[in-house]
Amino acid sequence: MKSKHPLSARTHVLGLVLWMMIFVTADAALAQNHSFIQPLNTITTISTTVPGNGDQNPYGVARVPETKGKLIEGNFLISNFNNGANKQGIGTTIVQIAPDGTSNLFSQIDPSKISCPGGVGLTTALVALRSGFVIVGSLPTTDGTAATAGAGCLIVLNSMGDVVETFSDHHLNGPWDMTALDGGVLAVLFVTNVLNGTVAANGNVVNEGSVVRLLLATLDGQSPQLLDSTVIASGFPERSDPAALVIGPTGVVFDDLTGNLYVADSLANRIAAIPNALFRTNVSKGRTVSEGGSLNDPLGMTLTPNHHLVSANGNDGNLVEINPETGRQIAVKLVDNSGGPPPGAGALFGLIAVPDGVYFVDDATNTFNFLH
Repeated sequence: MKSKHPLSARTHVLGLVLWMMIFVTADAALAQNHSFIQPLNTITTISTTVPGNGDQNPYGVARVPETKGKLIEGNFLISNFNNGANKQGIGTTIVQIAPDGTSNLFSQIDPSKISCPGGVGLTTALVALRSGFVIVGSLPTTDGTAATAGAGCLIVLNSMGDVVETFSDHHLNGPWDMTALDGGVLAVLFVTNVLNGTVAANGNVVNEGSVVRLLLATLDGQSPQLLDSTVIASGFPERSDPAALVIGPTGVVFDDLTGNLYVADSLANRIAAIPNALFRTNVSKGRTVSEGGSLNDPLGMTLTPNHHLVSANGNDGNLVEINPETGRQIAVKLVDNSGGPPPGAGALFGLIAVPDGVYFVDDATNTFNFLH
Protein backbone atom coordinates (compact mmCIF):
# COMPACT_ATOMS: atom_id res chain seq x y z
CA MET A 1 0.00 0.00 0.00
CA LYS A 2 1.45 3.32 -1.03
CA SER A 3 0.63 6.52 0.82
CA LYS A 4 -1.93 8.94 -0.48
CA HIS A 5 -1.12 12.56 -1.24
CA PRO A 6 -0.56 14.83 1.79
CA LEU A 7 -3.47 16.85 3.10
CA SER A 8 -3.73 20.59 2.67
CA ALA A 9 -1.28 23.14 4.01
CA ARG A 10 -4.05 24.29 6.37
CA THR A 11 -4.15 20.84 7.97
CA HIS A 12 -0.37 20.93 8.31
CA VAL A 13 -0.43 24.29 10.09
CA LEU A 14 -3.22 23.25 12.44
CA GLY A 15 -1.36 20.05 13.22
CA LEU A 16 1.84 21.88 14.09
CA VAL A 17 -0.03 24.38 16.28
CA LEU A 18 -1.68 21.51 18.14
CA TRP A 19 1.69 19.86 18.50
CA MET A 20 3.22 23.01 19.96
CA MET A 21 0.38 23.26 22.50
CA ILE A 22 0.43 19.65 23.74
CA PHE A 23 3.99 18.51 23.48
CA VAL A 24 6.79 21.04 23.29
CA THR A 25 6.52 22.06 26.94
CA ALA A 26 9.67 20.46 28.31
CA ASP A 27 10.93 21.84 31.61
CA ALA A 28 14.38 20.57 32.45
CA ALA A 29 17.99 21.68 32.72
CA LEU A 30 20.04 22.05 29.58
CA ALA A 31 23.20 20.07 28.93
CA GLN A 32 25.40 19.58 31.97
CA ASN A 33 29.17 19.55 32.09
CA HIS A 34 29.83 16.10 33.53
CA SER A 35 30.34 13.13 31.19
CA PHE A 36 27.65 10.50 30.90
CA ILE A 37 29.70 7.67 29.36
CA GLN A 38 33.05 8.16 31.12
CA PRO A 39 32.02 6.30 34.33
CA LEU A 40 30.60 3.39 32.32
CA ASN A 41 33.13 0.55 32.13
CA THR A 42 31.22 -2.73 31.75
CA ILE A 43 29.91 -4.14 28.48
CA THR A 44 27.31 -6.88 28.70
CA THR A 45 26.16 -8.83 25.65
CA ILE A 46 22.37 -8.97 25.88
CA SER A 47 21.51 -11.19 22.91
CA THR A 48 22.31 -12.17 19.37
CA THR A 49 20.41 -10.11 16.79
CA VAL A 50 20.28 -12.92 14.19
CA PRO A 51 16.76 -14.34 13.67
CA GLY A 52 15.88 -17.76 12.31
CA ASN A 53 16.32 -16.76 8.66
CA GLY A 54 19.94 -15.72 9.30
CA ASP A 55 19.61 -11.97 8.63
CA GLN A 56 22.71 -10.05 9.76
CA ASN A 57 24.18 -6.58 10.21
CA PRO A 58 21.93 -5.01 12.86
CA TYR A 59 21.42 -1.31 12.15
CA GLY A 60 18.48 0.41 13.82
CA VAL A 61 17.52 0.38 17.51
CA ALA A 62 14.21 1.61 18.94
CA ARG A 63 12.76 1.25 22.43
CA VAL A 64 9.10 0.26 22.78
CA PRO A 65 7.20 3.00 24.68
CA GLU A 66 3.98 1.08 25.47
CA THR A 67 2.79 -2.53 25.54
CA LYS A 68 0.51 -3.24 22.58
CA GLY A 69 0.05 -6.41 20.53
CA LYS A 70 3.43 -8.16 20.31
CA LEU A 71 5.25 -5.08 21.57
CA ILE A 72 6.37 -5.07 25.20
CA GLU A 73 7.14 -1.77 26.92
CA GLY A 74 10.84 -1.34 27.63
CA ASN A 75 11.92 -3.91 25.05
CA PHE A 76 14.09 -2.99 22.08
CA LEU A 77 13.50 -3.45 18.36
CA ILE A 78 16.49 -4.14 16.09
CA SER A 79 16.40 -3.94 12.28
CA ASN A 80 18.68 -6.07 10.07
CA PHE A 81 20.17 -4.62 6.88
CA ASN A 82 21.81 -7.76 5.42
CA ASN A 83 20.36 -11.15 4.55
CA GLY A 84 21.71 -14.52 5.65
CA ALA A 85 24.27 -14.48 2.82
CA ASN A 86 25.53 -11.15 4.23
CA LYS A 87 24.39 -9.16 1.19
CA GLN A 88 23.61 -5.55 2.04
CA GLY A 89 20.22 -3.97 1.50
CA ILE A 90 18.30 -7.26 1.50
CA GLY A 91 17.55 -7.75 5.22
CA THR A 92 13.83 -8.06 5.97
CA THR A 93 13.58 -8.72 9.72
CA ILE A 94 13.01 -6.82 12.93
CA VAL A 95 13.75 -8.65 16.18
CA GLN A 96 12.47 -7.71 19.64
CA ILE A 97 14.91 -8.07 22.53
CA ALA A 98 14.18 -7.61 26.24
CA PRO A 99 16.80 -6.17 28.62
CA ASP A 100 17.14 -9.66 30.14
CA GLY A 101 18.10 -11.12 26.74
CA THR A 102 14.78 -12.73 25.85
CA SER A 103 14.26 -12.30 22.13
CA ASN A 104 11.74 -13.05 19.41
CA LEU A 105 11.02 -12.18 15.80
CA PHE A 106 8.75 -9.14 15.68
CA SER A 107 8.38 -8.99 11.91
CA GLN A 108 9.66 -10.49 8.67
CA ILE A 109 8.60 -8.36 5.72
CA ASP A 110 7.76 -10.02 2.40
CA PRO A 111 9.10 -7.72 -0.37
CA SER A 112 6.61 -9.14 -2.85
CA LYS A 113 3.66 -7.94 -0.78
CA ILE A 114 4.53 -4.27 -0.35
CA SER A 115 5.09 -1.28 -2.61
CA CYS A 116 8.64 -0.07 -1.92
CA PRO A 117 10.83 1.14 -4.83
CA GLY A 118 13.60 -1.44 -5.16
CA GLY A 119 12.42 -3.95 -2.55
CA VAL A 120 13.30 -4.28 1.14
CA GLY A 121 16.56 -3.66 3.00
CA LEU A 122 15.91 -2.39 6.54
CA THR A 123 18.09 0.54 7.60
CA THR A 124 18.91 2.38 10.84
CA ALA A 125 15.72 4.40 10.38
CA LEU A 126 13.54 2.74 13.04
CA VAL A 127 11.04 4.15 15.53
CA ALA A 128 8.35 2.66 17.77
CA LEU A 129 5.42 5.01 18.49
CA ARG A 130 3.04 5.21 21.45
CA SER A 131 0.17 4.45 19.09
CA GLY A 132 1.61 0.94 18.59
CA PHE A 133 2.92 1.57 15.09
CA VAL A 134 6.50 0.77 14.16
CA ILE A 135 8.11 2.62 11.26
CA VAL A 136 11.28 1.38 9.56
CA GLY A 137 13.29 2.70 6.64
CA SER A 138 14.20 0.62 3.62
CA LEU A 139 17.16 1.22 1.30
CA PRO A 140 17.03 -1.90 -0.88
CA THR A 141 19.41 -3.50 -3.34
CA THR A 142 19.04 -6.60 -5.49
CA ASP A 143 22.61 -7.89 -5.19
CA GLY A 144 24.11 -6.10 -2.18
CA THR A 145 25.80 -3.33 -4.20
CA ALA A 146 25.10 0.37 -4.60
CA ALA A 147 24.71 -0.07 -8.36
CA THR A 148 21.32 -1.74 -7.79
CA ALA A 149 20.09 0.47 -4.93
CA GLY A 150 16.50 1.64 -5.11
CA ALA A 151 14.98 4.81 -3.67
CA GLY A 152 13.32 2.82 -0.89
CA CYS A 153 10.55 3.88 1.43
CA LEU A 154 9.29 3.99 5.00
CA ILE A 155 7.40 0.85 6.02
CA VAL A 156 4.68 1.13 8.67
CA LEU A 157 3.85 -1.93 10.76
CA ASN A 158 1.15 -2.39 13.38
CA SER A 159 1.78 -3.74 16.86
CA MET A 160 1.52 -7.32 15.55
CA GLY A 161 4.33 -6.77 13.06
CA ASP A 162 2.07 -6.63 9.99
CA VAL A 163 2.67 -4.06 7.26
CA VAL A 164 -0.22 -1.60 7.06
CA GLU A 165 1.24 1.22 4.95
CA THR A 166 4.29 2.34 3.00
CA PHE A 167 5.43 5.90 2.35
CA SER A 168 7.53 6.51 -0.76
CA ASP A 169 8.31 9.64 -2.77
CA HIS A 170 7.50 12.69 -0.56
CA HIS A 171 11.23 13.65 -0.67
CA LEU A 172 12.28 10.19 0.53
CA ASN A 173 15.29 8.81 -1.33
CA GLY A 174 17.38 6.28 0.53
CA PRO A 175 16.01 6.75 4.09
CA TRP A 176 19.02 5.96 6.26
CA ASP A 177 18.21 7.02 9.82
CA MET A 178 15.26 8.54 11.64
CA THR A 179 14.05 9.93 14.93
CA ALA A 180 10.53 10.76 16.08
CA LEU A 181 8.80 13.33 18.24
CA ASP A 182 5.81 11.33 19.41
CA GLY A 183 2.64 13.02 20.62
CA GLY A 184 0.41 9.96 20.44
CA VAL A 185 -2.19 11.11 17.90
CA LEU A 186 0.45 13.11 16.02
CA ALA A 187 4.04 12.20 15.31
CA VAL A 188 6.83 14.08 13.58
CA LEU A 189 9.52 12.03 11.86
CA PHE A 190 12.93 13.40 10.91
CA VAL A 191 14.51 11.21 8.22
CA THR A 192 18.01 11.42 6.73
CA ASN A 193 18.36 10.48 3.05
CA VAL A 194 21.57 9.34 1.34
CA LEU A 195 20.71 8.63 -2.30
CA ASN A 196 19.97 12.10 -3.66
CA GLY A 197 22.17 12.39 -6.72
CA THR A 198 24.22 9.28 -6.02
CA VAL A 199 23.19 5.73 -6.82
CA ALA A 200 25.92 4.47 -9.15
CA ALA A 201 28.82 2.71 -7.43
CA ASN A 202 31.46 5.21 -8.52
CA GLY A 203 32.35 6.57 -5.09
CA ASN A 204 32.07 10.23 -6.11
CA VAL A 205 30.99 12.60 -3.34
CA VAL A 206 27.71 14.41 -4.01
CA ASN A 207 26.58 17.18 -1.64
CA GLU A 208 22.88 16.36 -1.75
CA GLY A 209 22.20 14.38 1.44
CA SER A 210 19.03 15.65 3.08
CA VAL A 211 16.76 15.62 6.10
CA VAL A 212 13.00 15.36 5.56
CA ARG A 213 10.39 16.21 8.20
CA LEU A 214 7.18 14.18 7.99
CA LEU A 215 4.02 14.93 9.96
CA LEU A 216 1.82 11.89 10.64
CA ALA A 217 -1.58 11.34 12.19
CA THR A 218 -1.29 8.09 14.18
CA LEU A 219 -4.68 7.14 15.58
CA ASP A 220 -5.19 3.69 17.10
CA GLY A 221 -7.04 1.37 14.76
CA GLN A 222 -6.27 3.43 11.67
CA SER A 223 -3.32 3.37 9.31
CA PRO A 224 -1.08 6.41 9.87
CA GLN A 225 -1.86 9.25 7.51
CA LEU A 226 0.88 11.43 6.04
CA LEU A 227 -0.10 15.07 6.50
CA ASP A 228 2.99 16.84 5.24
CA SER A 229 6.53 16.31 3.94
CA THR A 230 9.14 19.09 4.05
CA VAL A 231 12.87 19.12 3.33
CA ILE A 232 14.44 21.05 6.23
CA ALA A 233 18.12 20.39 5.50
CA SER A 234 20.26 19.55 2.52
CA GLY A 235 23.83 19.76 1.24
CA PHE A 236 25.31 16.92 3.30
CA PRO A 237 28.07 14.95 1.50
CA GLU A 238 27.25 11.37 0.48
CA ARG A 239 28.82 8.70 -1.69
CA SER A 240 28.52 5.02 -2.49
CA ASP A 241 31.02 2.69 -0.84
CA PRO A 242 31.83 -0.97 -1.57
CA ALA A 243 32.07 -1.88 2.12
CA ALA A 244 29.30 0.27 3.61
CA LEU A 245 27.05 0.46 0.49
CA VAL A 246 26.57 4.19 1.01
CA ILE A 247 27.94 6.83 3.39
CA GLY A 248 26.05 10.01 4.15
CA PRO A 249 24.13 11.83 6.89
CA THR A 250 23.16 9.19 9.41
CA GLY A 251 22.49 9.63 13.14
CA VAL A 252 19.70 12.08 13.87
CA VAL A 253 18.54 13.35 17.28
CA PHE A 254 15.88 15.91 18.22
CA ASP A 255 16.30 17.83 21.48
CA ASP A 256 12.92 19.13 22.59
CA LEU A 257 14.58 21.51 25.08
CA THR A 258 16.28 23.56 22.38
CA GLY A 259 14.32 22.69 19.24
CA ASN A 260 17.57 21.66 17.56
CA LEU A 261 17.85 18.62 15.35
CA TYR A 262 21.35 17.13 15.42
CA VAL A 263 22.72 15.20 12.45
CA ALA A 264 25.83 13.04 12.22
CA ASP A 265 27.45 14.33 9.03
CA SER A 266 29.47 11.17 8.47
CA LEU A 267 31.74 12.07 5.55
CA ALA A 268 32.55 15.51 6.99
CA ASN A 269 33.36 14.07 10.44
CA ARG A 270 31.11 16.59 12.12
CA ILE A 271 27.93 16.92 14.10
CA ALA A 272 25.57 19.53 12.65
CA ALA A 273 22.63 21.32 14.28
CA ILE A 274 19.47 22.35 12.44
CA PRO A 275 17.76 25.07 14.49
CA ASN A 276 13.98 25.33 14.81
CA ALA A 277 13.63 21.91 13.19
CA LEU A 278 10.01 21.41 14.19
CA PHE A 279 8.72 24.58 12.52
CA ARG A 280 11.42 25.33 9.94
CA THR A 281 10.11 26.20 6.48
CA ASN A 282 13.42 26.86 4.70
CA VAL A 283 16.34 24.54 4.02
CA SER A 284 19.41 24.57 6.27
CA LYS A 285 22.89 23.19 5.64
CA GLY A 286 23.37 22.69 9.36
CA ARG A 287 25.48 24.66 11.83
CA THR A 288 28.64 22.81 12.87
CA VAL A 289 28.50 21.83 16.54
CA SER A 290 31.67 19.72 16.65
CA GLU A 291 34.03 18.33 14.05
CA GLY A 292 37.26 16.38 13.77
CA GLY A 293 38.94 15.37 16.99
CA SER A 294 37.79 11.91 18.00
CA LEU A 295 34.95 11.84 15.47
CA ASN A 296 35.75 9.20 12.85
CA ASP A 297 32.83 8.67 10.46
CA PRO A 298 30.07 9.30 13.03
CA LEU A 299 27.06 7.10 12.31
CA GLY A 300 24.39 6.32 14.91
CA MET A 301 23.67 8.97 17.54
CA THR A 302 21.67 9.29 20.75
CA LEU A 303 20.78 11.91 23.34
CA THR A 304 21.83 11.18 26.93
CA PRO A 305 19.70 11.96 30.00
CA ASN A 306 21.91 15.00 30.67
CA HIS A 307 21.35 16.21 27.09
CA HIS A 308 24.72 15.35 25.64
CA LEU A 309 25.15 13.69 22.27
CA VAL A 310 26.83 10.30 21.94
CA SER A 311 27.86 9.27 18.44
CA ALA A 312 29.10 5.86 17.28
CA ASN A 313 32.12 5.96 14.97
CA GLY A 314 32.03 3.91 11.79
CA ASN A 315 35.80 3.81 11.29
CA ASP A 316 36.75 2.61 14.78
CA GLY A 317 34.95 1.14 17.79
CA ASN A 318 34.58 4.36 19.77
CA LEU A 319 31.62 6.20 21.19
CA VAL A 320 32.21 9.96 21.33
CA GLU A 321 30.31 12.17 23.78
CA ILE A 322 29.75 15.83 22.91
CA ASN A 323 28.30 18.72 24.89
CA PRO A 324 26.13 20.37 22.21
CA GLU A 325 26.16 23.74 23.96
CA THR A 326 29.94 24.09 23.77
CA GLY A 327 30.78 21.62 20.98
CA ARG A 328 33.40 20.09 23.26
CA GLN A 329 34.11 16.38 22.90
CA ILE A 330 34.19 15.46 26.57
CA ALA A 331 34.63 11.67 26.50
CA VAL A 332 35.64 8.79 24.23
CA LYS A 333 34.81 5.19 25.09
CA LEU A 334 36.09 2.14 23.18
CA VAL A 335 33.32 -0.47 23.01
CA ASP A 336 34.57 -2.69 20.16
CA ASN A 337 38.10 -3.50 18.96
CA SER A 338 37.22 -6.44 16.70
CA GLY A 339 36.69 -6.46 12.97
CA GLY A 340 38.44 -3.94 10.78
CA PRO A 341 41.05 -3.11 9.83
CA PRO A 342 41.36 -0.81 11.64
CA PRO A 343 40.05 -2.45 14.83
CA GLY A 344 36.41 -1.67 15.47
CA ALA A 345 35.75 -0.37 11.96
CA GLY A 346 32.31 -1.27 10.67
CA ALA A 347 31.08 -2.51 14.06
CA LEU A 348 28.90 0.28 15.43
CA PHE A 349 25.62 1.78 14.24
CA GLY A 350 22.37 2.24 16.20
CA LEU A 351 22.39 3.08 19.91
CA ILE A 352 20.09 4.33 22.67
CA ALA A 353 21.06 6.01 25.95
CA VAL A 354 19.02 5.19 29.06
CA PRO A 355 19.53 6.53 32.61
CA ASP A 356 22.00 3.79 33.56
CA GLY A 357 23.92 3.27 30.31
CA VAL A 358 23.95 2.92 26.55
CA TYR A 359 22.48 0.05 24.52
CA PHE A 360 24.13 -0.49 21.14
CA VAL A 361 24.25 -2.95 18.26
CA ASP A 362 27.54 -4.49 17.16
CA ASP A 363 27.61 -5.35 13.46
CA ALA A 364 30.92 -7.21 13.76
CA THR A 365 29.45 -9.75 16.18
CA ASN A 366 25.71 -9.43 15.35
CA THR A 367 24.90 -8.75 18.97
CA PHE A 368 22.95 -6.30 21.11
CA ASN A 369 25.01 -4.94 24.01
CA PHE A 370 24.79 -2.72 27.08
CA LEU A 371 27.51 -0.34 28.25
CA HIS A 372 26.97 0.33 31.96
